[in-house]
Amino acid sequence: MKLKIGIIGTRGIPNNYGGFEQITEFVSLGLTRLGHRVTVYNSHNHPYKQNEWNGVSIVHCYDPEYYLSTAGQFIYDFNCLRDARQRNFDVILIMGYSSSSVWKKVFPKQSMIIYNMDGLEWKRSKYSKPVQKFLKYAENLAVKCCNFHIADSKAIRDYLKKEYNIYCNYIPYGAELNRLEVEGVLTKYQLLRDQYFLLIARMEPENNIALILETFTKTSTEKKFVVVGNTQTLHGKYLTKKFGKDKRIQFTGPLFNQDILHTLRKNANLYFHGHSVGGTNPSLLEAMASKSVIIAHDNAFNKSILSEDALYFLTANDIIQIINSDISPRHKTRMIENNFRKIEEEFTWDKVVQQYHELICSCYASQKSQNLVRLKELIGQQVSVE
Repeated sequence: MKLKIGIIGTRGIPNNYGGFEQITEFVSLGLTRLGHRVTVYNSHNHPYKQNEWNGVSIVHCYDPEYYLSTAGQFIYDFNCLRDARQRNFDVILIMGYSSSSVWKKVFPKQSMIIYNMDGLEWKRSKYSKPVQKFLKYAENLAVKCCNFHIADSKAIRDYLKKEYNIYCNYIPYGAELNRLEVEGVLTKYQLLRDQYFLLIARMEPENNIALILETFTKTSTEKKFVVVGNTQTLHGKYLTKKFGKDKRIQFTGPLFNQDILHTLRKNANLYFHGHSVGGTNPSLLEAMASKSVIIAHDNAFNKSILSEDALYFLTANDIIQIINSDISPRHKTRMIENNFRKIEEEFTWDKVVQQYHELICSCYASQKSQNLVRLKELIGQQVSVE
């Protein structure tokens, strides 16, 4: 079965932003290689301006987020959906619900809609109480406005079952194995192997970056702390202003070259993962694939992936104890090997793409069969009336 598939809800590919863009990049390319005709919607502000990327069609839609902030995302999603109505997609995959589910009446009626439900957006501390209330409403709309849903975390899947009594297909993110290190990266950032801590994240309050760095500044360690992420956001500017004076802390800004990121992860003493809200975060899987020793925020999302193969923190005291502790080489090796094995067995991109392929095809066949039954019932009713 070869389908015409549209993917909406990201800023576009190739990835220059975050998790949804990354999975869209891999999944769109993988589905194209399997013979599907895939179109990805890109923001008109995306640096990639061509109409095709490695066989994936690109449609550029006007996106006013750069001057309307979050409100601009609603306009961008509306523009994408309005364009999709003209393209006769068999399937539309929508990545995230926060700014698209309100446009239910605009959804192309001829297309089967699949929602990737993202994380618990309404719990994110960066949002005000009214915005959190709206996002809970948007989540409810997304559950009701299509028949098929994807959760990238078992914890999210269980939450949706309990909250809305729906079956949600679990498909995680992926990671690439056996990347090569890039020569000169440590020299460029004036780093020594095993003599720095690392954190890679979007600069958002719920990622606990302030807590981690504040605690780090109170330690006497001579190791550096490297922070990778966009510091031009409101919270990013706050972090650089507050912690930039500590000469041990180094903000690199955003980095999207996966080989460079792998090199930084591979050679770090400890990798801090402070994400506290959301599903399976891709940066966590990539750290596992890079054989990092992971220090993670203690929550159901992280534990569902890492289990006993990480050290966990909730408080500043937890972080201080970890930094000052002497983790045995045997313990490090066990955690690294177990996490790498999980990537090999569950989280490769090839497996993720195959799961998307199988789900999309089975959902489409099921929907088509149901529509045929309804059509026969309708015809039967008309015949009996006559």
